[in-house]
Amino acid sequence: DFQMVSFDRFKAGKRYALTFSYDDGCAQDRRLVELFNKYGMKGTFNLNSELLGQCQNLVRNERTIAHNKNRPEDVRAIYAGHEIAVHTLTHPCLPDIEDDAEVIRQVEEDRLKLSELAGYEVVGMAYPCGGINNDDRCAKLIRENTGVKYARALETDGSFDINKNLFRFKGTCYHHKEWDKMFSLAEDFLTLKTDEPKVFYIWGHAYEFDIFPERWELFEQFLKMISGKDDIFYGTNKEVLLPSLYL
Repeated sequence: DFQMVSFDRFKAGKRYALTFSYDDGCAQDRRLVELFNKYGMKGTFNLNSELLGQCQNLVRNERTIAHNKNRPEDVRAIYAGHEIAVHTLTHPCLPDIEDDAEVIRQVEEDRLKLSELAGYEVVGMAYPCGGINNDDRCAKLIRENTGVKYARALETDGSFDINKNLFRFKGTCYHHKEWDKMFSLAEDFLTLKTDEPKVFYIWGHAYEFDIFPERWELFEQFLKMISGKDDIFYGTNKEVLLPSLYL
């Protein structure tokens, strides 16, 4: 269990925070980073260090989509000003791994390799794979045996409330599968009237924008709509989550 503390340390008195998280480290992240920089947003990018540089295609909605991973030597420059985080070495479903040591290895070795590439200590994580991709056992192993300080689960709850469990926390929405909901939630977020600290957490994969290419432009409209608000702190996952709880 974790106890809440004041958000004032990172928000400079701001009541609300917006943060983004994108998985897999694909080439489409470059375009996404450019959009974030244009509108003053911050993102966290979860990478598989042993898959960096690999190229492949995915078929989604009967469309062939490039799923090419950025090269390790380019990682630091691509994600400058944002946060690099763990997504495991090779993207396995951690609850399916019976060997505790292998769960720890997948997480901690990825963290150490990414820290070297990033030039700073990586402390964040997003669980890989779909379905049931996290459980209490894996969360405990990660909390007690790695340098990871927070880990995002697959589930979303549509809430702006702050999760108390940093090692299995839920996002607000998944941009690709909850696209219309994301815009509706943004309207709700922008009209909040409460003194309670709230977080709007959006996650996804940048390659998913290529499934419906018009969404790149629509997402830019979304960023424009939600940017530049005096009462919103725009931060990486680390900046938003870690100061909010006792570790």
